[in-house]
Amino acid sequence: MPVYNASCWLDECLQAIVDQDFTGSMELSVFDDASTDDSRKVVEGWREKLEARLISVVVSGHCSPKPRGVGFAKNKAISQSCGQYLCFQDAVSLYVNVGVRHCMLHFTLIGCRVQRVPEGSTERYTRWINTLSQHQLITQVYTSHGPTVIMPTWFCSRKWYLKVGLFDEGGKGVPEDLLFFYQSLRQGGGLSRVDECLLVYRYHEKATTHSVTESTIWKLRVDFLQERVLSQWENFTIWNAGKQGRKLYRCLSPINQKKVKAFCDVDENKIQKGFYTYEESKERPKPKIPILHYKVASAPFIICVKLDMTGGILEENLNSLQLKEGIDFCHFN
Repeated sequence: MPVYNASCWLDECLQAIVDQDFTGSMELSVFDDASTDDSRKVVEGWREKLEARLISVVVSGHCSPKPRGVGFAKNKAISQSCGQYLCFQDAVSLYVNVGVRHCMLHFTLIGCRVQRVPEGSTERYTRWINTLSQHQLITQVYTSHGPTVIMPTWFCSRKWYLKVGLFDEGGKGVPEDLLFFYQSLRQGGGLSRVDECLLVYRYHEKATTHSVTESTIWKLRVDFLQERVLSQWENFTIWNAGKQGRKLYRCLSPINQKKVKAFCDVDENKIQKGFYTYEESKERPKPKIPILHYKVASAPFIICVKLDMTGGILEENLNSLQLKEGIDFCHFN
């Protein structure tokens, strides 16, 4: 459990750990990343209760002028622990229950459904977390939502953590969870979700995730999409002739730009323009990409329309074409 100025949430979090009904041996490893509040004192105040519950406690930290970041704190907490399995317990969240039985494969990241608090915050994101199918845990890893198995719910073997590599310790602004997540997939790791709500996942404005810029996440997603999907396709259509679709096109490598055979859309104004001209291209003549209605465009598609934002129209249109997610199309936005 990495901790940084989390004293106002620690009692709730630590009570949840005490309330675990797992019958095997457990250890709580806490690393305090230069908190300026009384976080470490709060944790120490729970030591007796935790140990009475037969949960061993390891607490350390540093007192540098500035925190080193979530990745650094997670790595330190892991290095001072000794369990065979790792459950990443953020200091702003709590588990109700977790079982080793769910980690059947040593190379799998296990997650769970969550209850988001305050209720109603990040409604679309929470719905996405909880309703992804097992297949979509793999196919929707390129969306702006981030890891399909969210970091506060991760459960994996220590062996797999060491194989994937340590969390990035770049500090503030580095999406250490997404970097680890993508590297796990590169190493052939699996993904799974326990379809029970085992985590209360708190939203607050000071969460570390807000320090990561959209441009940082965008570049990582584009690079991973090109590496994992577009490198396997001979050509494809970008579903969205608007701002997001054009932005994706401009960010592709020259090789993958040449694979874009068309944009498609439902907006008649965009379709009537006939084509998109890539003005920044150094090619002469400048590339002109046709803009088609989605019904006459051909798969595979990269979908650059946000999920759950069109009142179900996007989903209905995709279903009408009888396409297979992950084969005929991939969601990007």
